[in-house]
Amino acid sequence: MNTDQRPWLSQYPAGIPANVDVHTHSTLKDLLAVTCKQFANRPAFSCMGKDLTYAELDKLSTALGGYLHYRGLQPGDKVAVMMPNMLQYPIVLHAVLKAGLVIVNTNPLYTPREMKHQFTDSGCKGIFIAENFAANLEQIIEETDINTVILTTIGGMLGWLKGGLTNFVVRNVKKMVPQYNLPSAVDFQTALDEGKKHPLPHFEGQPDDTIALQYTGGTTGVSKGAMLTNANLVANAMQSKAWMTQKLQEGSDERMLCPLPLYHIFAFTVNSVAIFCHGICNVLIVNPRDLSTIVKAFKDNRIAAMTGVNTLFNGLLNDDSFTSLDFRHLKITVGGGMAVQRSVAERWQKVTGVPLSEGYGLTETSPAASMNPLNESLRIGSIGVPMPNTVMRVWNDEENRPATSEERGEIQIKGPQVMKGYYNRPEDTAKVLHDGWLNTGDIGMMSEDGFFRIVDRKKDMILVSGFNVYPNEVEDVIAGHPKVLECAAVGIPSDRSGEVVKIFVVKKDKSLTEDELIAFCRKELTGYKVPKEVEFRAELPKSNVGKILRRELRQEKV
Repeated sequence: MNTDQRPWLSQYPAGIPANVDVHTHSTLKDLLAVTCKQFANRPAFSCMGKDLTYAELDKLSTALGGYLHYRGLQPGDKVAVMMPNMLQYPIVLHAVLKAGLVIVNTNPLYTPREMKHQFTDSGCKGIFIAENFAANLEQIIEETDINTVILTTIGGMLGWLKGGLTNFVVRNVKKMVPQYNLPSAVDFQTALDEGKKHPLPHFEGQPDDTIALQYTGGTTGVSKGAMLTNANLVANAMQSKAWMTQKLQEGSDERMLCPLPLYHIFAFTVNSVAIFCHGICNVLIVNPRDLSTIVKAFKDNRIAAMTGVNTLFNGLLNDDSFTSLDFRHLKITVGGGMAVQRSVAERWQKVTGVPLSEGYGLTETSPAASMNPLNESLRIGSIGVPMPNTVMRVWNDEENRPATSEERGEIQIKGPQVMKGYYNRPEDTAKVLHDGWLNTGDIGMMSEDGFFRIVDRKKDMILVSGFNVYPNEVEDVIAGHPKVLECAAVGIPSDRSGEVVKIFVVKKDKSLTEDELIAFCRKELTGYKVPKEVEFRAELPKSNVGKILRRELRQEKV
């Protein structure tokens, strides 16, 4: 890879290489196995005060892998995993990989319709599912190929007393487990016990084997399964690990907070793989919307790093119990999944003393493609610079050429973390992959020294009298108003100008008025960018990781 094509290398913090060895292991299974031996007696994951060591994880996942083989699942078969953050998740992930199967991460909040699409599209033959969501599975399982169902509970790995109490509260107090009837389902603990009787045959995988079908969010169309290979995930783990090495000591007592769901590509790779391979314990948060659990995790653990999305950081900054915490151990905060607003980033650093470094990636890039430096060199409002072994460019579609610095165009990515393609969708794959370059669908620009900035999604762009209005810019301005908690900008039809800007706002201060907000915008935005309509809401629709869904707001007006 020619360094002349990578002006951003001069922005790398000292000690971070231009290229890392992404071929250290042929398979992710092998990488995880070596890591389990290296840090055997250290805690790998912690949830609700219960730790799971690397050695325990290795032993339990081998037993579970043996059970999957005993049930007749063959290498290459797809297995869905549908649960929130809990200790069972990493056990399942390792078991699936050891058995040569393909993991299909599934959002537990999916409706039966959404579940059916993902399970039939992928051809799943097995599923691990928390009992909270079993009633939905019951409605559609007969329309799928699933014949192995393993049920688990929130308290299943927490020990007899704590686990039993947790399950009682979940089932009988909070009423979070609707009645269901899945007569062929097997309990998670039963599967572990049975699996110990059945040895797991050695499975030799290949770098190009698909090991994860990670479904896109579907925010711009039908949800598609991105085929992520051993090579993709090993590479992104090594890239991410290298980026954090300067801040986190390998195998230390430091811990990383994991409030984002492990079934989402961000936490799946960064926490389940990269941080895991760093020998650092992941502290799992079952329900990140309950901010008190995050506050408690900070009090009970030496949290040195955390990942999150803008809405989570914003929520924490408006929680007095969080802002009063001691952040002396915190070294790294990484934001992704959606744009980090300037006002949030600036306040985060003021409150915690740690920069909020925004990164960028997609399901299709496993996901990390670019990252801001994890120090004062970061640039608020940018998505940082490309990761090691990665090339990014901005492409001018109209003139079919690379864009010049500060010129807008579509961001394209090339690197070892780019997916193989979409499962059973060659036409969709051909639309986004050309000569190794991934078309992201994101409009952005690159500075002369290699920092990238997202302007917006192509489909989110608002066209006002022929002028492009980028929602991120409007939202960034409005988020800076002291009485605004959250906001989203969309385009709505206008007879006069084609479209105008409409803003949806959640108030921080009930006294905020439409006139006050419009006047504020007029001071910061050119006339055609100023919202023509304001609608106040109690809350905004969000994805499973807290990303505000503009699409749903637009569809309400169709």
